[in-house]
Amino acid sequence: MKGFIHSIESCGTVDGPGIRYVIFFQGCPMRCQYCHNPDTWEPGTGSTMSVEEVLQGFYSNLPFYRSGGVTVTGGEPLMQMDFLTELFRDLKRHGVHTCIDTSGIMFNPHNETFMSRLDELLSLTDLILLDIKHMDDERHKALTGHSNQRILDFARYLDKKQVPVWLRHVIVPGITFYREYLQRLGRFMATLGNVKALDVLPYHSMGRSKYESMGYDYPLKDTKEPSKEDAEAARNVILSAYKKAKKAPG
Repeated sequence: MKGFIHSIESCGTVDGPGIRYVIFFQGCPMRCQYCHNPDTWEPGTGSTMSVEEVLQGFYSNLPFYRSGGVTVTGGEPLMQMDFLTELFRDLKRHGVHTCIDTSGIMFNPHNETFMSRLDELLSLTDLILLDIKHMDDERHKALTGHSNQRILDFARYLDKKQVPVWLRHVIVPGITFYREYLQRLGRFMATLGNVKALDVLPYHSMGRSKYESMGYDYPLKDTKEPSKEDAEAARNVILSAYKKAKKAPG
């Protein structure tokens, strides 16, 4: 089996615990306005690689990753779920920590075949980094081109399956950086029992040059980049709403 791979980063430090071997999968149905990897959008492109080829650089330096592991990101890794399952099956035979960075947009609880394949993959997965783009459905559609319902349902399913999750949220002035939406995220997080960490990230325009080189209009060219202090303040709003919801009776 072959997968479509965009690139591989040999020393990731923000993609799960420890030092990570990070594999960027090609293909994504989302069109997030702040995406810094638009070159991963198109499916069926990139380098065609086998599991052995993808992991060659990992196993040749295995002692370096013993406190970390492998993270798959993209793009959207769940677009290539069969290849990803084969990849993780190989890693688990060697006791490697596995992590998926996903938007959850591929979740389809009404498709039995998909759910069977997903459950097999989750049995091989140690951690999910779940990117929640926006809590308001209409604003989520404007930001990404898709509803957030599958994403929120995926979060609930991971809770049901007791799969550990790190939630990730990007604050974008004029889009997500509002107290109301941050509080809604905190209240939603309080309904889940499997959240192990919360990363709140400030929007950055690093992808702008890629958009321009690909002939795309960069939709947020007039948007100011928030500071790390802004991200920390937003995180505090989310956690405050989370704690309040947890204490609420019933």
